[in-house]
Amino acid sequence: MKVFYDQLNRKLELKDLLRRIVSLVPSQTELLVDLGLRKKIVGVTKFCVHPEDLRKEKKVVGGTKQVHYDRIKALAPDIILCNKEENTEEMVTELEKIAPVHVSNVMTIEDSLELILQYGEIFGVTEKASEISEKIAFLKNEFQKEMEKVPERKVAYFIWKNPWMVAGKDTFIDHLLELNRFKNAFSEKDSRYPEIELEQLEQQNVELVLLSTEPFPFKLKVRDAFKKEVKMDRVHIVDGEYFSWYGSRLISAFAYFRKLQAVLS
Repeated sequence: MKVFYDQLNRKLELKDLLRRIVSLVPSQTELLVDLGLRKKIVGVTKFCVHPEDLRKEKKVVGGTKQVHYDRIKALAPDIILCNKEENTEEMVTELEKIAPVHVSNVMTIEDSLELILQYGEIFGVTEKASEISEKIAFLKNEFQKEMEKVPERKVAYFIWKNPWMVAGKDTFIDHLLELNRFKNAFSEKDSRYPEIELEQLEQQNVELVLLSTEPFPFKLKVRDAFKKEVKMDRVHIVDGEYFSWYGSRLISAFAYFRKLQAVLS
């Protein structure tokens, strides 16, 4: 047995060889595959959409907030991977009755790099984990230098409709907005994902509205109606995966951010 600590500093006692993994976080599932661990994954959520064909070959055990514990137990996992934000505390408590549970806590790219290296140690793929983390760190620093010349813009990043909800402080989204020189108009709210009224956009002097493709799937029809309601032209749909998925997804995120900046300039 080996001892590890997750990102909540919880102690895990794990087998020397971990052959069966259940991942309940889409971005972490994608990371596992890119670390070369696809064959060891036995269970995923219905939201684990990358790689596209993964759900056809793995057991789908539910969503991120609700899972079928009996399905997970039947898979006899050696470890279950969760996330503080994506999954609930109650879930983690129940899952610990089945197998050791690693809980990630990612609010910055630095947290993501730490997680990647942790997985490298836990699953015996340190070389690949180092390669991925170093590449992300390089691309992030390169992008950050480019963004020094870009003027800051005040934005609202919407994640839900009915009620209207935006990304607030202490979120990975807020961190990536800042990296893109977007000043989050609602980062001072107490809630991490506050509900707001659309009138607050004018009160907060919001220059730019970003409508995310997830978790609410904002489409062009909703965007056009939104623009009319708030009387703003600068309303754009953005790919939510690039603003909220961490792990290996970050390798392609910076190219997406460059294209977005070009559209918005």
